[in-house]
Amino acid sequence: MITAIGLMSGTSCDGVDASIIKTDGVKKVEFIDNYYHPYEKKFRFRLKELKEKINQFSDIKKYRLDIDTLERELTLIHAKTVELLRKKLGSENKKIELVGFHGQTIFHSFKDKKSIQIGDGKLLSQLLNQNVVYNFRKKDISNGGQGAPLTPVFHQLLKNYLDFDFPVAFINIGGIANITYLNNQKILSFDTGPGNFLIDSIIQIKTKNEIQFDNNGDLAFKGTVDKNILETYLDDPFFSNSPPKSLDVNDFNISAIRTLKLEDAVATFSEFTVQSIIRSLNFLDPLPKKIILCGGGRKNKFIFERLQKLVKKIEIQKIDKYKNIDGDFIESQAFAYLAVRTLKKIPITFPETTGVAEPLVGGDLVLAK
Repeated sequence: MITAIGLMSGTSCDGVDASIIKTDGVKKVEFIDNYYHPYEKKFRFRLKELKEKINQFSDIKKYRLDIDTLERELTLIHAKTVELLRKKLGSENKKIELVGFHGQTIFHSFKDKKSIQIGDGKLLSQLLNQNVVYNFRKKDISNGGQGAPLTPVFHQLLKNYLDFDFPVAFINIGGIANITYLNNQKILSFDTGPGNFLIDSIIQIKTKNEIQFDNNGDLAFKGTVDKNILETYLDDPFFSNSPPKSLDVNDFNISAIRTLKLEDAVATFSEFTVQSIIRSLNFLDPLPKKIILCGGGRKNKFIFERLQKLVKKIEIQKIDKYKNIDGDFIESQAFAYLAVRTLKKIPITFPETTGVAEPLVGGDLVLAK
C-alpha cells in the first residue's frame, strides 16, 4: 500500500482540492483526509482570463509568457496546499510517498488531439522533496487517445469499495460532465456535455462576477427554459457521435443566450446539462440500475431533481450518501490513485475510456532527489 496525495484544480478555477489516500493501485483503498485551498481572487481571475484567451492550439505559443508566469504561480500554490494538508495531518505526513499533480487544463480539443495542463511537476517535486506524477494526458494522446476522461478506473475502484451491483454508472458533473458505465468486466466512459461551466460563465458575465455560481439551482428554478435555444445546442453533432469522445469548456458558444434575462439563461443552460446527460444513456446497454452523481453539479437541486424526474427507472443518488465519502474530492482522490498506478506501471487509460489503441500507463514520474 502506498500513501499518496492527489491535487486537482478544475474548470471553475476556484482553488485546489487535495486528498490523501492509501492504495495498492488496484483494489484496495483507504481514504485518509481532504483539504481545499481557495485561490485568491486576483489569481483566479487571471487564470480564467488566460483560459478565455486560448481558443485554439496556436494560442499557446502566442501567450507563452503569460502561461509560464501563471504556471509557476500555480505550482507554488499547489506546493503550499500540500504543506497545509501535511500540517493538518501532523505526524502522519511523514508517511506520504507520492503526489499526483493534475495541474490546470487551459486547452483541450479531441478534434486536434491536444490537451494542455499547466503545472511544473519538476518544480513541485523540488519544493516538496516528494516523488511527483504529472502530465497524465500526454502519453494517451500520443498513442491515439483523447486524453480524457481520466477518472473511470477510479470509479471502478469506488464501485468495488461501495459494493454496488452491476450495471452502475458514475456521472461527474464538473465544468464538463462525464459518465463511467460499469457492467461486469465492461467499462465505458466519455464526456456527456457541459456540466457547470456554461451555467457559471453566464452568471459571472451577467452579474459582473458578483455571483460565481447558481447556489442550489435557485436561479434556474426562477427561470424559464428557452426551448428553441436549447434545441440549437442539442443539435450539435457531438451528442449523436459514438464514444469515446471528450469536450473542452470552449466548445460551446454562449452568444446565443446572452440576450436572455439571467434566470432564463441559467435555466436554459441547466436544462442543457440535464438533457445532454440523458442523451448519454442511449449509449448504454443495458441501462444502469443506479446512477451515482459526483462533482459540484450534484449539489444543484434543479439538475438533480430534473434528472430524477426524467430518468424514472434508474435510482439516482449523490455519492455523499455512501460510507462518509465526500463528493467534493473524488477527482483529487482519483489523481492520487492514478499516480500510484503510474508508479507501479499499471494502465490508467483504456480503449473504452479514451479511445487509446491499448491499455496505457500514463503520467510522467519525477523522483525526489
